[in-house]
Amino acid sequence: MSSPLLYVCVRPQLEAADAEYASFCEGLGVGEGLLARHDLVRRPLPADAFDRFGGFVVGGSPFNLTDDESDKSEAQRRLESDLERIASAAAEAATTALFTCYGIGVVTRMLGGVVSREFPEDTGPTTIRLTAAATGDALFGGLRAPFVALTAHKEGTAAPPPGGVLLAENEACPVQAYRVGERLWATQFHPEPTTRAFTERMAIYRNDGYFAPEEYDTLSARVLAASVSEPARLLQAFAARAAA
Repeated sequence: MSSPLLYVCVRPQLEAADAEYASFCEGLGVGEGLLARHDLVRRPLPADAFDRFGGFVVGGSPFNLTDDESDKSEAQRRLESDLERIASAAAEAATTALFTCYGIGVVTRMLGGVVSREFPEDTGPTTIRLTAAATGDALFGGLRAPFVALTAHKEGTAAPPPGGVLLAENEACPVQAYRVGERLWATQFHPEPTTRAFTERMAIYRNDGYFAPEEYDTLSARVLAASVSEPARLLQAFAARAAA
């Protein structure tokens, strides 16, 4: 890999951000020297980011794109603008990027799609189906389907945005992943955490409205019993694509 990837953090909670970064390092199969990190909540995207980094991975966030603009903090509005800069560059093949969970909404809105509160998913494992278009995709083409991934989100979309090629779906949330051009991917599910890491993240967000706090033990047991091997293979394929 000629240039390191950049993990773009959009989580205000530092404990969750540290854990997510570690999960991306493990999932991508790269060490910390090949995955830099930038806290977009607290600092704007560096002006030279596209010169310094060979690709971008955008993590999840408790922010919601569909919140009223007047209710969003200045930091959220700024980071959404910076995420759109990354997405636009990847859509134009000027870089390679993978947006996850909250990030898929940013990409969808930027491209003229509609994000709403109509397609939430419970916290835990869900079954993902691949579309016919996924067969030849650089990231999804080698995955065994259907596969299980981990989700926890309050918003989603019914259809990919203009220019988006639908790659993965399920009943609860019709758009689980899509590609734009040959260098931009977005997933609604979380591809990076192991089941153990996901339960630790659940503990951090226990009182944030994703699930009833008293259900933590039951949901954690369900997560730990799941097998989530395929999402990590997706991340490894992304690392190879970014290096190409």
